[in-house]
Amino acid sequence: MDINFNINEDHNKLKSSELKKQLAKTALGGGKARIEKHHSQGKMTARERIDYLLDKGSKRIEIGALAGKDMYEEHGGCPSGGVVVVIGYVQGRQCIVVANDATVKAGAWFPITGKKNLRAQEIAIENKLPIIYLVDSAGVYLPMQEQIFPDKEHFGRIFRNNAVMSSMGIPQIAAVMGSCVAGGAYL
Repeated sequence: MDINFNINEDHNKLKSSELKKQLAKTALGGGKARIEKHHSQGKMTARERIDYLLDKGSKRIEIGALAGKDMYEEHGGCPSGGVVVVIGYVQGRQCIVVANDATVKAGAWFPITGKKNLRAQEIAIENKLPIIYLVDSAGVYLPMQEQIFPDKEHFGRIFRNNAVMSSMGIPQIAAVMGSCVAGGAYL
């Protein structure tokens, strides 16, 4: 037995355990109380909606689950960047699903939310994947609105990407799942 192997194995097991705990915490979005409130209103969470939409038992992978980790703590945090992005299958066709997490500040957009949405669109464009938006957003998080720019390198690029995907024949579907005021209604 190699002592270094055992040390490395123990270290990796510890890190793997820490990651699993962090992912489980992140999966709660805005927390258990907000999830319960959501359920009491007859609504599913972002992850529940994605699970309901995707083919049962099919392969799937979440993108950027830890986006927003340790960010915006002075505003209550932004788990998963306030949006859940999953590559999976709908009716046997691979696609990417983007769902606002309304348990996190009513699905409001933080700067990281825009970046994560842009990354989802880039993946859709690069791989010619249909993209499905499950929209449930209060729009831009107003205390940080000055950090979310509508120019071509930030939030505004989302609309450019919509046009690019349209010109490429990439299907784009948006389902409005909540009140979706202001900028939350755009996708």
